[in-house]
Amino acid sequence: MVTFVPSRPGPLADVPSFHRAIGGAESNVACTLARAGHTTSWVSRVGADGFGDHLVDTIAAAGVDVGAVQRDPRRPTGVYFRTAQERATTAAGPSERAEVVYYRKGSAASALSPALVRRSDVWAGRVLHLTGITGALSASCRALMARLTHREPGRPLVSFDVNHRPALWHDADPWQLAELARGCDLVFVGEDEAQAAWGLPDADAVRAALPEPAMLVVKQGAAGATVFTSAGAELPEGLGDLGDLSGLGDLDGSGGAGASGGSGGPGGDAGRGGIRLQVPAPAVEVVAHVGAGDAFAAGFLSATLRGLPLRDRMRHGHLLAAAALTVADDLAVPPDRARTDALAALDDAAWGRLRLGPGWTRDAGGEVPG
Repeated sequence: MVTFVPSRPGPLADVPSFHRAIGGAESNVACTLARAGHTTSWVSRVGADGFGDHLVDTIAAAGVDVGAVQRDPRRPTGVYFRTAQERATTAAGPSERAEVVYYRKGSAASALSPALVRRSDVWAGRVLHLTGITGALSASCRALMARLTHREPGRPLVSFDVNHRPALWHDADPWQLAELARGCDLVFVGEDEAQAAWGLPDADAVRAALPEPAMLVVKQGAAGATVFTSAGAELPEGLGDLGDLSGLGDLDGSGGAGASGGSGGPGGDAGRGGIRLQVPAPAVEVVAHVGAGDAFAAGFLSATLRGLPLRDRMRHGHLLAAAALTVADDLAVPPDRARTDALAALDDAAWGRLRLGPGWTRDAGGEVPG
């Protein structure tokens, strides 16, 4: 999807011009993972138009394999316009949150269907990452998502970011997103969007409603995020031990992480031997919130692919989210792997002192080292 980013803050009616960029949750994750050193591919459809050319060329330039992208000669590439602020999670959000206008009805991507997507393309990697935005585009897209989230032997780890967008779902039942999430191995959801879509008040309520995923990450904005894991979950080989807490410092919630396991904790995993781990986010000087959720997913997935401990997966998510938060566009260049690893390995006290501002991925701008 092509994004039009405003030239200045303010309501869309008052913005005189926009600059073109790329957007789309799945392609954002693919680009960020590729820039972080992983092999990625993007499976989608775009129009046989100039916007489609720009989208495919830009994503390919980030290092993503676009060989499975289909070009539709009859339907256009989807576009959207947004204000400079964060996306709204409710149809009538607070005035300081975003205006987002989508032009995706009848787009090339909206024609995605089970008949048009080959299993060999979507099962080619160790992880298949999906988002709820695709399911919002059309009935055929929802049928595709139902097929891809159906549990069956031999599939890769299926990762799903709920990404509830009221402007796309209109009058549809948002609990359809929960049904899709239940078929996945790893699920990301914002606490605010779970409240808006499902009326669930907090992370523990989300876990109670979604006990099926082996890993559930509930993002909590500036406060951090909470991850829940299930004991004995069977995941594709080489994706790490879900219950690996090695490298954790303070486990009582007063420092860099708070965790409970076994039969303890209020996270709905009692008796399942699962883990509930809360990891705070570093302080960030925010330029724009758009794209931070996709970057968090990419950071967590990158660390998961590398088999890093659970706390470090969360910290990698926070660090890549911070990279997105400190730029204006949807997509940021992540810091190099050595720097990210070093920051993720900070002790709890140093992590708590970390401050990240614009330019921090290129230099030490704003960082308070341990």
